[in-house]
Amino acid sequence: MPASDRTELARHALEQVCSGSDASAAVGVYSPDFHDHVNAREYHGHAGIRQSLGAYQLVFSDGDLRIRVEDQVSEGDRVASRWVAEGHNRGRAIRIWGIVISRIADGEIVEDWAASDNLHLIRQLGPWRTVLLGLAWLRSSRLKRLVLGKLRLLSIGRRPPGRHVEQDP
Repeated sequence: MPASDRTELARHALEQVCSGSDASAAVGVYSPDFHDHVNAREYHGHAGIRQSLGAYQLVFSDGDLRIRVEDQVSEGDRVASRWVAEGHNRGRAIRIWGIVISRIADGEIVEDWAASDNLHLIRQLGPWRTVLLGLAWLRSSRLKRLVLGKLRLLSIGRRPPGRHVEQDP
C-alpha cells in the first residue's frame, strides 16, 4: 500500500470514524483484531472501538464532535497523526489535541498508540462538568455490566439471586 493511501486511511479513521458514534463505520477501516492503546486504557476489536467511541460521545455530550487531522508523517507500515477534537459538553466548548500512531496491514489499521491532553480537558470542563462526566461514565459502565450479566444468566437458564417468578397453578 503506498504511503499516500496509508495516510488517507489514518485520516479517514480519525475524521470520519472516530468523529462519529456509529461503530459499524469501523468495518473495513480497522481490522477485526484491532488493538488500541489510548492513554492508560486498552481496547480490542470492533467491540473496543464501540467502547472508545462511547467514551468520546460522553465527553462531547452535545453530539457535535469533530476531529480534524492537523499533520501526518508516514514511515513503513506506520502513520503518525496529530489531531484536534472540538465540540461541546453541556453547552461548553471543548477542544483537545492528541497524537496517534497507527500501524497498518492489509489495508486496515491493526494497532493504534494514542495520547491526548486530558489535563487540559479537565480544566476546560471545570469541576462540576468533570464530576458529571465521571458519573455518566460510571452509569454507562455499570449499566453495560448489569445488562451483560443478566444476558449471561438468561443464556444459561438461571435467574438472578433474590428474584423469584411466581408460577401459575
